[in-house]
Amino acid sequence: MPDVMSQMSGANLIGNLLFGSIGFVAFVYGKRMTAWKMMFCGLAMMAVPYFIADTAIMYAFGAIGTGALFFLRD
Repeated sequence: MPDVMSQMSGANLIGNLLFGSIGFVAFVYGKRMTAWKMMFCGLAMMAVPYFIADTAIMYAFGAIGTGALFFLRD
């Protein structure tokens, strides 16, 4: 089993913080406005970066998720 901390880079940590924060704001907004799609998209943006080790894939997922938030608003 590879050491997880050896795979972490500064860009990976910053991306995790950035997209997790955007996901948290989307989750709270969706919960207050009872927008279920926005809430679940925010939850996915908070959770998925913990399972992605590759920085480029994580940034691609974050960009797609952030773009999806604009299409999910009512």
